[in-house]
Amino acid sequence: MRLLVVEDEPKMASLLRRALQSDGHTVDSAATGTDALGRARESDYDALVLDVMIPPPDGFEVCRRLRAEGRWTPILLLTARDGVKDRVEGLDAGADDFLPKPFVIEELSARLRAIVRRGSHARPVRLQVGDLTLDPATRTVARGETPVRLSPKGFALLEFLMRRRGEVLTRDTLLEHAWDAEYDGASNVVDVYVRYLRDKVDRPFGRQSIETVWGVGYRLNS
Repeated sequence: MRLLVVEDEPKMASLLRRALQSDGHTVDSAATGTDALGRARESDYDALVLDVMIPPPDGFEVCRRLRAEGRWTPILLLTARDGVKDRVEGLDAGADDFLPKPFVIEELSARLRAIVRRGSHARPVRLQVGDLTLDPATRTVARGETPVRLSPKGFALLEFLMRRRGEVLTRDTLLEHAWDAEYDGASNVVDVYVRYLRDKVDRPFGRQSIETVWGVGYRLNS
């Protein structure tokens, strides 16, 4: 495999390079986010090993920019921070896997093999249905160029509808995916939030993208 290792700490970069070369890989190196973007744009790599804490732009932003440009090379993020928030941010930015430091080289190699086997087919980070867009990483929604502010629950419901665009989703399915398993509130909560979403993303723009399928549930159309 041809790999790009992005690490600004010289000793760690050298260690990674030697270890991966000893596994038979061709390895290029970069020490900054700017250099990483330049190399990833110029060359076709089988995978990127990308440290989060590099000189700007950081690893999260490098991920976001590459994915926004339609570049789907598998990315393995490395970080000394092992918080859930960081893992979520990295995966939402478009990374394929996340490995906290310290780690053993054998695990790094195994994870690289796994993400390369999964392939680099397009996996858009930003969801789009017609001119309605939703970005899970920045938690933003827009209709065309107009930002739309949603409550956290409204955002969760819209995200699920967009991920399953064109499918008829029952109220039970929507309840299961947008509310936790312990929810025992009003049975019409899905209908209430669908009306809320229509008031936010449809009616102000003269659209009717959220369709009621009588007796079944709802469907999001383009």
